[in-house]
Amino acid sequence: MQQTWLKKLQLGRVIDALLPVIAVIAALLVGAVILLLLNTNPLEAYKAMFVGAFGSKNGLADTLVKATPLMLVALGIAIAFRGGVINIGAEGQLIVGALFATYLSLVFGEKLPGWATIVIVLMGGALMGGIWGAIPGYLKAKMSVNEILSTIMMNQIAIQIGFYLLRGPMIDPEEVAAGTNIPHSARLSKAVDLPRFTDVAKSLGFTERAKDLGLEGFGGELYGLLVEPTRLHTGLIFAVIMAVLVYIFLWRTTIGYRIRAVGLNPHASRYAGINVKGYMVLSLALSGMFAGLAGAVEVVGLHHRMFEPLAVSAGYGFSGIVAALFGKLHPLGIIPSSILFGGLLVGGDKMQRAMQIPQVLVMALLGLVVLFVVSTDVWSRRRANRRVSAGSASSDEEEVSE
Repeated sequence: MQQTWLKKLQLGRVIDALLPVIAVIAALLVGAVILLLLNTNPLEAYKAMFVGAFGSKNGLADTLVKATPLMLVALGIAIAFRGGVINIGAEGQLIVGALFATYLSLVFGEKLPGWATIVIVLMGGALMGGIWGAIPGYLKAKMSVNEILSTIMMNQIAIQIGFYLLRGPMIDPEEVAAGTNIPHSARLSKAVDLPRFTDVAKSLGFTERAKDLGLEGFGGELYGLLVEPTRLHTGLIFAVIMAVLVYIFLWRTTIGYRIRAVGLNPHASRYAGINVKGYMVLSLALSGMFAGLAGAVEVVGLHHRMFEPLAVSAGYGFSGIVAALFGKLHPLGIIPSSILFGGLLVGGDKMQRAMQIPQVLVMALLGLVVLFVVSTDVWSRRRANRRVSAGSASSDEEEVSE
């Protein structure tokens, strides 16, 4: 009886691991039906999406560029969810992190060495995002304010602060002098720019292009991604390193264990002497830190100036939730899930241009993916509860038989 239950448990875990993939396939199938209703060949549309996201060096670069903030935001979301709190405020945390990173870059960009300024900027962005996340955490811990509502409201506050600063104190002086008043900051010092992959390749002595070496096909595109000029910056490497560190933090440290314990059972954690309210605040603060870090990386790695808040955040605060759920809230699983959703964002734009389909349909397709992925997470939890109940029943039967 026990062996049969163990086999069912292993099979259930395999099914749970495949559920996100099944969800994406189901969403694409529903999208295919919609494409057929619009007299569009779904195979050609999805081919354009896949090739646009992964078929060329520029497509791969754009996919990985989008995956970088998604990964950082998703890591923060995973920490919050593991701690038993829901962070819907990553969008605002990213924005305030980007704003403060821009301010620090403008202040220290010409005064300190580039590497020192980058460190200060990244730490500052993380700090500001952490403060923005700790506020709803404190409200929940001390006043039982629902963190979903408070984090959403904090998003709107961050957006309006960004609009005010970029139309006033932080506006580019050149825009004011020209009378155009476009709401963005001055261009940051180039010393603050995160190195791009092509810069690293040149420093290592790789200067030949793929054509010069006779490389063709996907191998040539991959070589071009690493060596030839693209938008891909070293923020991707930083995000991957942070994913590994978050895994070590959550599963190999006492604080990480307590965060997960609070998320699994706050009542038992309180009985064991864990400060449940304190770890809820800490979970949201750490979640905000990673969102703020994503904003700082976007500023110094990609944009090199602060634009309007919604242009910089680009929905990463919400897409990061889906990437985290798709990665099963596991830091290492978030790495491929972020790349996948980065590809969906890039491929969706390519598909829209190639097939001349409405942009609304692309957004609907991404929305279907979100809906199916979130649904499978709920289903997965219900299956886990049933397995626990079945395991308890199996143990009781064995005790009776003995």
